[in-house]
Amino acid sequence: MRSSSALTSKSWSGSSLSRRPPLDCSESPPRAFQRGIEQFNEGDYFEAHETLEALWKSESGPVRNLLQGIIQLAVALHHVRRGNQKGALSLLERALVRLGPYQVCLGVDVAALREQAGRLAPRLRELGPDWLDDFPWDEAPRVALRDT
Repeated sequence: MRSSSALTSKSWSGSSLSRRPPLDCSESPPRAFQRGIEQFNEGDYFEAHETLEALWKSESGPVRNLLQGIIQLAVALHHVRRGNQKGALSLLERALVRLGPYQVCLGVDVAALREQAGRLAPRLRELGPDWLDDFPWDEAPRVALRDT
């Protein structure tokens, strides 16, 4: 039989079983979230995905969907960079669904992000799979953080 201390140190989906309370949209963004957004806005989409995924794995509240939506958008842009139009469009569609319910959360202007991301799919279809190298990166979505 295991002691309770052995159970609390055991991993559950990559995080400790002892959990913090879920984040609330009205809270100031945690430092790890801010770092993931910085990476996203710098075009370091894979790194942003890794940083935000660690936070997402430990989140159990409604903010979890916001995190997943931003992660999916980061991975979609990573696919664009790698020339994978099909993967980019698929993840972009899923990201838009995840971001749908939010206006502002953790200081993120989600409505603006969703609008920018929504313009991305037609642009990718217009370019076609053979022309993704010509993607105008100055049109890539950026995450705007508001003061909370």
